[in-house]
Amino acid sequence: MTCRPDSTFSLVSPHISDHRLSSTDTPLKLGILASGNGSNFEAVAQAIENGQINAQIPVLIYNNPGAKAATRAVKRGIESVLLNHREYKNREALDQQIVQTLRQYDVDLVILAGWMRLVTSVLIDAFPNRIINIHPSLLPSFKGLHAVEQALQAKVTITGCTVHLVCLEVDSGPILIQAAVPVFPEDTPETLHARIQVQEHRILAQGIAIAASQLHTSLTPS
Repeated sequence: MTCRPDSTFSLVSPHISDHRLSSTDTPLKLGILASGNGSNFEAVAQAIENGQINAQIPVLIYNNPGAKAATRAVKRGIESVLLNHREYKNREALDQQIVQTLRQYDVDLVILAGWMRLVTSVLIDAFPNRIINIHPSLLPSFKGLHAVEQALQAKVTITGCTVHLVCLEVDSGPILIQAAVPVFPEDTPETLHARIQVQEHRILAQGIAIAASQLHTSLTPS
């Protein structure tokens, strides 16, 4: 158990070094999907800028016209593409357009950074074992929406966040990395979520590095 400078106690597993974070030879191309504020998108962009991961973000896809994530992308000179889900007849049609856009930018890994849409087999089959999600609980506990509220209702004393690979079943893919966060008696959904977000920003880049390492291993001839 460690104490961060923000006074947030946390336990992160597995621990990986900065060397592992930047060990890939060629910069990874990350396609990021976001629906709202974009703080996790910002955390990944900052990790790249700091040299923590050898990657670049050629495109951000967002589905809400007012999403602050798009504003963050513009400030960083990153291409942003609006794919408003309301304009598509079903989830599969949206995902087909997402796949087309990601392929246009030659993306290696897809990062769901606050993407508030269920993904379909259309997207998953196009990028098998290459889609990463971050979820505000210690999976497999508290899957789906309102995970922070679920944790408070269950009166657990520890929760956290998880970076995992995406499969068809919601929040059920292989776990890459987790961070544990204590729940205090006086916590509200807002205070607890704020502390969890600190750890989300910490481990998302690390989860990307782990996934990149696994991808590199699978593509390297034996």
